[in-house]
Amino acid sequence: MTLFARFLKDESGATAIEYGLIASLIALAIIAGATSLGTTLSNTFNHVASKMVTSG
Repeated sequence: MTLFARFLKDESGATAIEYGLIASLIALAIIAGATSLGTTLSNTFNHVASKMVTSG
């Protein structure tokens, strides 16, 4: 019975899950930001390239 009581009081598993969720949310934010930045950079380079072709 004491083993079961210790198991119910142990919160290390819940803490690990919380840290895992936080890490996954941070990773998701980084991926979203990098995707947005990549799209913006691609559009900027394409715009500059088209201006160079038309002016040359």
